[in-house]
Amino acid sequence: MKIHLSKFGSTLTSRQLGKEALAAFQPSLRSVGQDEIVEVDFDGVITFSPSWGDEFLTPLARDYEGRMKLSHTKNPSVSLSLKLLEEVNGIHFEIQ
Repeated sequence: MKIHLSKFGSTLTSRQLGKEALAAFQPSLRSVGQDEIVEVDFDGVITFSPSWGDEFLTPLARDYEGRMKLSHTKNPSVSLSLKLLEEVNGIHFEIQ
């Protein structure tokens, strides 16, 4: 399954909006197979805050441990926020 974060906007900020985005996407996640890779695509995302990411990505990283990959993460806002989330939460994001 591929999750295009740009469908939530190009500016992904605030803990509340990240929580709402995950809640809105949860029904789609029910169709993910046991061995299916979950790809989170940052293409089109201009601003990405650690708080939004913590509410959206951290639960996904825990639920799909070893099966989640991130793409198009070269944007400095995205890469720095991901690095902070890894340090704070003790998780590692696999980047394609």
